[in-house]
Formats: sequence, structure tokens, C-alpha cells
Amino acid sequence: MTGVAVAEELLLLAYDDESGKATMPRISLDLGMAAAVLVELALAGRIAYVDGNLAVTDPTPVGEPILDGVLGRMAADTPHSPSSWVQRLRHGLRDRILGDLVERGVVRDVEETELGFIVVHRYPTTDPSVEQDSRRRLAEALAGEQLPDERTAALATLVAVLRMEPALGLDGTAAQDARRRMEEIAGGAGFSGTISLEESVVRPSVALVVTALGQAVDHALGKRV
Repeated sequence: MTGVAVAEELLLLAYDDESGKATMPRISLDLGMAAAVLVELALAGRIAYVDGNLAVTDPTPVGEPILDGVLGRMAADTPHSPSSWVQRLRHGLRDRILGDLVERGVVRDVEETELGFIVVHRYPTTDPSVEQDSRRRLAEALAGEQLPDERTAALATLVAVLRMEPALGLDGTAAQDARRRMEEIAGGAGFSGTISLEESVVRPSVALVVTALGQAVDHALGKRV
């Protein structure tokens, strides 16, 4: 596997292109990064839900540094529940993904000092093509009636759970309509709801990660009205 990870797509959507600042709560963004990596590893056939836990079923690297780093960590550890992995992986993952995007020239790291002693970092976009592709695919998925490709379906599912409709420039009725469509996509792709383990090993693994993410976001931000 090569290219852009779903977690990177989410991160680019969540940061303002000009100011380079996050446009959503950091806690939910960190949780989303962990869930996105787990979802992508499940879709790549590297991890699966086994006996109540997420476990590595194939330790072969996928060829993407962030994913392979997490895969190696999971392979060296004992299996844990989807909820536990989301919490365990969220610490420091966003910074590693931002660092990878900086190295590739997608964003730049602007270091500043606030109040004379607080060091902060902004990440303005330098190469908008990656985010433009993500936004195009999401826009087509929201406007269409057919189920999008698996990667776009995963991205839409995570955007909905993370309450990122404002990052798409949507609010009010438009945001509600978009959320309903993204939830429809998630259900159609088997990324939410109850899926029999006999039907698919991948789909229940993804659905359980998505459920764990939703519960963590609700706990952090309060249930969405």
C-alpha cells in the first residue's frame, strides 16, 4: 500500500488551510486518528476482531509508515478491546502524522510563542492537492445515491462520528443532511450496526472500532443532540 492514509485525510480536513490551526476539539481529533489507523489496518487485512479483542492476524507491513508503526506496536503487545486500542493509540499519534505530512511537504510547521513562553505550532497547507482529493470524493459521495468506494466510505464514516460537518463547510440543515447521508454510507458499507462474524471478519472489526470511537467522542464532548 502507498499513498495517503485515511488518518492523514482526516487531519487535513480538520486543520484550517490558512491559519494551520485545528478547527475541532483536540481530544476528538486524537481519538479519530487512532480509530482511522485501526480501520485502515482492518481493511488491509492486518488486524481483526478475535475472541473479544482486536489482534494482529498478519504482521506484514502495508508500506505506509504511520500504519506500519502502529501495526508493529500492536504485534508486540497483547490483544486489547477496540475501545482500549483507541485510547492507547491516541497519545502522540496526531503529532507523528503531522510530522509525516511536514516531511512530505503537504503542510509546513510554523512555531510561535504565545504570552512570551508558550510554544505553539501551526500547520498551514503548502500542497492542497491531497485535501482537495478528499473533499472531492466526499462531495461526490454526499451528492450521489450509490455506495462510494471502500476508502471513501471509511472516511465519510469517521467524519460523521467525529462531528466534522463544519470542516466540510456545512452547518444547519445542510450539515444534518450530510450527517444522515454519511451514516447511510456507513451502514451500507457495513461499517456500523450489527454485522455477523460469519458474514465478514473485516466489517465487524471496523464497526466495533467505529462504535468505540463514537462512545469515546460522546464521553469527551457529550452526546450529540
